[in-house]
Amino acid sequence: MARNSTAARGGAAQMLITVGKPKSAYVSQGLADYAARLKPYGGCTLRHLKAERAAKGKSPAQLMAAEAERVLAAMEPRLTAWALHIKGEPWTSERWARELKAVRESAAPRLALIIGGAEGLDASVLQRAQARVSLGPITLPHELAALAALEQLYRAHTILAGLPYHRA
Repeated sequence: MARNSTAARGGAAQMLITVGKPKSAYVSQGLADYAARLKPYGGCTLRHLKAERAAKGKSPAQLMAAEAERVLAAMEPRLTAWALHIKGEPWTSERWARELKAVRESAAPRLALIIGGAEGLDASVLQRAQARVSLGPITLPHELAALAALEQLYRAHTILAGLPYHRA
């Protein structure tokens, strides 16, 4: 039923996949708030995956590879994935809306935003992603990047719906 009602409204079901859980209560509240705001647009599932613990003898590449297995396992085969990455392309809010519209009209209208752990995202996750998006040249804690990404996703939906939330 959810899939049909989502399609009828033109929304796409979304997921936010993060490596690690938010540590700050205000970030958890913000993520829950934007997930609730996204309900009319197909909803948003928050998936916080276990971060790999740094240990003696484990390289950053080994940590990222272990986390990548979890990320890839959480993704459905017919899923459009956008990886949030420092070397990604910075998108305007209008570009988020255009890209979201393309996803909604595609054969794979489910979207996942992916945010890696402390070491970043493994090459296997970046290869699986259809887009690499940057939130800009600043360094953000990953939990704040998750909150900013969810806000941009909500903003993109409101732009497409013609709502006054976005006033650029």
